[in-house]
Amino acid sequence: MFLASARKLRSLGIIGMNQRNFGLISRYNPRHLYPLVDDKLKTKLLAQKAGITVPKLLGTVQYQHDVKLLKELLRPHDQFVIKPVKGSGGKGILVIIEHDHNLYFKPSGDSIQLVDIERHVSNILSGLHSLGGKPDTVMIESLIQLDPVFSDYSYEGIPDIRIIVFRGYPIMAMLRLTTHVSDGKANLHQGAVGVGIDVGSGKALHAVQYGNTISHHPDTRKTFSELTVPHWDKLLQLAAACYEMTGLGYLGADLVLDRDRGPMIIELNARPGLAIQVANFAGLAPRVAVIEALKIIDPDPQLRAAFSKIHFAVDADAHPLRHLRTRSDDP
Repeated sequence: MFLASARKLRSLGIIGMNQRNFGLISRYNPRHLYPLVDDKLKTKLLAQKAGITVPKLLGTVQYQHDVKLLKELLRPHDQFVIKPVKGSGGKGILVIIEHDHNLYFKPSGDSIQLVDIERHVSNILSGLHSLGGKPDTVMIESLIQLDPVFSDYSYEGIPDIRIIVFRGYPIMAMLRLTTHVSDGKANLHQGAVGVGIDVGSGKALHAVQYGNTISHHPDTRKTFSELTVPHWDKLLQLAAACYEMTGLGYLGADLVLDRDRGPMIIELNARPGLAIQVANFAGLAPRVAVIEALKIIDPDPQLRAAFSKIHFAVDADAHPLRHLRTRSDDP
C-alpha cells in the first residue's frame, strides 16, 4: 500500500476529476444529449430501437396515487427490480428474488413487507434518489439471471461490466462483483469488488474493494487469477455502438451477462466515475491520447472494438497486483 504522489499519478496517466469534467465531459458530451442517458426509460427505448438487448420492462409508476396499485402490479412476477428512472450510482435500487404476496425477499435473505416497498416507491417518486432531488418515475424490470460463469465470483446479486467508451472506442473496462456487504448490488461505494479487465482478452488484471487490492472474492474466497469474462467481443461491440445511439463522446456503458439472453445493456452514464483506473492500476490519459490522435473515427462499431482490442491490450499474466491510493482517499 502506498500514498501516490502527483508525479506517480501522472506517470500512470491517471485522470483526475477536473481533467475528466473539462477535458472530456464538457468537450465531448453536448448537454442537450444528457437526458438520453440520465433517463433510464429513454435509454431503454433507444437501445431497443438500435436492436440492443435490455432487461424486460414490467411496469412503471409515475404518481403517488398509483402506489396503492403496486400489489396488483407485482403479483404476477416472482422476481423483479425496482429502480428510479433518473437515479445514479445504484441508489434507490431494490431487488426482490421471491415473494408470497405478504413477504418479499431480497438477495441477502432479508424480508420486507408490501408497505416497505410502497414506502420505497413513494420515496423514489418524491425525488429521494434522483439527480438534483427532482420528482421521479419508478421503473420495474425483470430480474437478470446470473450467468453460471460468475457463480463463484459474485454473491447475492448480479455483477455488471463497466466499459468506458471514448469517441466510440472502448478504452477501459471493469467488472463489478456483488458482495454480502454491498447487499447484492454492484456498487463499489457500498462494498462491491472492482476487477480491472483487459480490453484485449477479457481477463482479470487487478481487483480492489474499498480501494484496497485483493486477490480473491471476500465471500466466496474464489481467486481472480482464472477469471475471464465470456462473450467479450460482443460486449465491446455493444459498448462501442452506444456512441451512435447517444451521440456522447465520453460515456460509461454498464452491461450484464444474462444466463438466458446473453449480453445486454442496463444503463449508460454521461459522467462515469474514475475508480475504473484504480481497478485496472492504469490511467485513462494514454488511451484517450491514442483516440484523440485518430484523424478519422471508424463508422463501424465492430471495427472500433477490434481496434481497441489491439491497441489497449495488456499482458494479463504479467500485470502487477498493486494498490493505488490517492491523497483524496485519506479519511
